[in-house]
Amino acid sequence: MNTDQRYLTLLSNSYPNVASASTEIINLEAILNLPKGTEHFLADLHGEHEAFQHVIKNASGNIKRKVSEIFGNTIRESEKKELCTLIYYPEQKLELVKAMEEDMNDWYHITIHQLVKVCRDVSSKYTRSKVRKSLPDDFGYIIEELLHERSDDHDKAAYVAVIVDTIISTGRADDFIIAICNVIHRLAIDQLHILGDIYDRGPGAHIIMDTLLQYHAWDIQWGNHDILWMGAAAGNDACICNVLRLSLRYANLITLEDGYGINLLPLATFALETYGDDPCQEFIPKLLKGNKMDEKTLQLTAKMHKAISVIQFKQEADIFHRRPEWLMEDRCLLECIDFDKRSCTIGGVSYDMRSCHFPTVDPHNPSAMTAEEAELMKKLHHSFRVSEKLRKHIHSLLRHGCMFNVCNQNLLFHASIPLNDDGSLKQVEILGRQYVGKELMEYTGQLIRAAFQNDTPSELKAFARDYFLYLWCGKDSPLFDKSKMATFERYFLTDQETFREEKGNYFKLRDSAEVCDRILDAFNVKGPNRHIINGHVPVHASKGENPIKAGGRLMVIDGGFSEAYHSETGIAGYTLIYHSRGFQLVQHEPFTSTQDAILRGTDIKSTMQIVEMSTHRMLVADTDKGAELRTQIAELKDLLYAYRHGIIKEK
Repeated sequence: MNTDQRYLTLLSNSYPNVASASTEIINLEAILNLPKGTEHFLADLHGEHEAFQHVIKNASGNIKRKVSEIFGNTIRESEKKELCTLIYYPEQKLELVKAMEEDMNDWYHITIHQLVKVCRDVSSKYTRSKVRKSLPDDFGYIIEELLHERSDDHDKAAYVAVIVDTIISTGRADDFIIAICNVIHRLAIDQLHILGDIYDRGPGAHIIMDTLLQYHAWDIQWGNHDILWMGAAAGNDACICNVLRLSLRYANLITLEDGYGINLLPLATFALETYGDDPCQEFIPKLLKGNKMDEKTLQLTAKMHKAISVIQFKQEADIFHRRPEWLMEDRCLLECIDFDKRSCTIGGVSYDMRSCHFPTVDPHNPSAMTAEEAELMKKLHHSFRVSEKLRKHIHSLLRHGCMFNVCNQNLLFHASIPLNDDGSLKQVEILGRQYVGKELMEYTGQLIRAAFQNDTPSELKAFARDYFLYLWCGKDSPLFDKSKMATFERYFLTDQETFREEKGNYFKLRDSAEVCDRILDAFNVKGPNRHIINGHVPVHASKGENPIKAGGRLMVIDGGFSEAYHSETGIAGYTLIYHSRGFQLVQHEPFTSTQDAILRGTDIKSTMQIVEMSTHRMLVADTDKGAELRTQIAELKDLLYAYRHGIIKEK
């Protein structure tokens, strides 16, 4: 007996006798031999809520694939498409069907039987207990009966037929169809992994978060844009400015105003008063597809954009001077402007400026806030801090998230692991101590959480709040890992050479199998088929770049979900499916709209690439969950031994 007797005594409260412990051992042994559940990996969603929700509903084409396998040539392709659309959008599709279908009873009979077949297939890799927990209260018993009774069994055919007839005759067919479609969504994917960057650029980050709050099993490895919003919610004013600046840059204020109730009227008033005569040409927002603006609104947005950008540079300078150990004081570029010569000196080189109109900048103290700017920041700070919905969403990111995750021989993180020039793991100093690799990621995660905890010592909490800015734009940040963030240069300097941001060593060396193996070793990822999976840097598929790198050890699944990247990448994102047969990489074309998907049955056009197939079908026994279950089985066997030898008394 290897298990501590005190633990066994506690375990005996749950399994009070030989019979209950034996039953649980039998149950767990059976679960080990079920097929591995399907994992779904997405990265860099950037507020594209419609595309995200569609990919979630179709499980990156997994449901479409199952429908094709189940029905083969027994129904037409158009009927398969109609069935898939119904599964994705049951409420909306039902309304369309009822407006066009002449014999709804016949349609209900056919469709319910088809949906039961799909549901039976997606539930086949789970225990009855797990499936039961996924069923809605209203129809749980009925769905369970239909899943486990077959209409081709002559003895039960009448029983099944009566169930379906009664569902229709009692007027519950619509509700039943919606319920079973939702069960299919839930069982098609066992675990959803988000590899960072829910926020910025697109209009619906808050809608994505609302969707995730209702999702059955998900985790997130925080991205740099998530960290920026988390910093804003924690009260970092430089992060608040960056969040506002990015939203104004892409003329996307829906998440701020409609999603989180952030009051932008004080910023608009200040911008008009301060930059009323300034054309703010460098700050005209980038309008994405479908985002129309009249000239007056465009000009106001540009003025607000410039106003918050100037305040951002001042707020960042305040933190950089307060934290000289970060070696970022050279980024206080308002202090490098020669207002007479209309130039800016960086690294000893003088560069011409596009414009030099800074009515709120004192040439003798450039980073000082004016009284009006300070008052504006006070109002904006308050607006972010009191947003209940933002607080709820950030709490969910903290609860479901971390800097990295190791799951089933896969190391997941958003961007990078800081490396030296030779590919060895780089030491990064935080609060006077050196951290490297796994330890760096773990301590960074602790710092992030410390900023939100009431019992954090005040000095540490102040540092943790400041550190969000370093994570956003610091050279050795695992979420940034570049030489600089050239925001100021892009807005104000004419020499485009100053725009260049040199990527860190991880991005230069990640094609090396040796480097990837070194990182995997550092994070104790074992097994012959181990991988790194991350996003952050879009893969330029249109230029022939391969998302599979380092001999298959690294998979980069940022293909540009955001519309802002489509022209750059040539596609609209990658997602990754890891089922019991192996890995499938899915390359998506741009999503048109939810309305198109419902009315015309248009799906995201996706290309599947088999990355790695297993020689045998993977079982739960082959996963991390399997290792946990084997430990539980061993403990239960020790409990049986203790019962049978009188060490612990049965109850």
